[in-house]
Amino acid sequence: MAQLFTPGADAIYRLVLLTGVACLAGVPIVAAGIVRSDYVTGVGIAPQQPVPFSHKHHSGELGIDCRYCHTTVEKEATAGLPPTHTCMTCHSQVWSGSDMLKPVRDSYASGEPLQWRRLNKLPSYVYYNHSVHVTKGIGCSTCHGEVTAMQMTYRANAFEMGFCLDCHRNPEKYVRTPDQVWDMTWSPPPNQATLGPQLVAQNHIRGGQRLMECGICHR
Repeated sequence: MAQLFTPGADAIYRLVLLTGVACLAGVPIVAAGIVRSDYVTGVGIAPQQPVPFSHKHHSGELGIDCRYCHTTVEKEATAGLPPTHTCMTCHSQVWSGSDMLKPVRDSYASGEPLQWRRLNKLPSYVYYNHSVHVTKGIGCSTCHGEVTAMQMTYRANAFEMGFCLDCHRNPEKYVRTPDQVWDMTWSPPPNQATLGPQLVAQNHIRGGQRLMECGICHR
């Protein structure tokens, strides 16, 4: 009777079996890599906007304060987007005939707001309040990066749960004095290890496990 399997069939079977197991084990790893990739999270990618607004020029070079456009950042949960008439405060006189700013002029004339593409959006089950953070000494750049250096604005962080928990677990590492909250180039000073705990106490920031409670962010 002729032999059904060649002498090397067992080796081939083992190789196929190990390859299949390796592929199955690798699928979650590959999937996790894709989900956390910049392509999916949008980190570092500047999407096309109705007008190519440059934070680097307006805020970095001209020195326009964040709060001039984001007027509710100290008072409400959202920082707010500027209405078109805020833009026209300057651009009715500066670059008033620019083709690039035609969408702004059309918006102002029609009353229809510009449709900006939102960069930083949290899931609906996450509660975040801008006013609480900035008034307690957490600066804009901690979450949004050095916006004053961004020619076209992009998302600086993916805002995964671990990102928020790191700050909630150790707020003394990130808290700043009030005059530094709006400084986009801020980095912890040499005395942060001493200053941080002082600011945490001064600003009545809840420490320990209290900031780690689920209900802080999930309401």
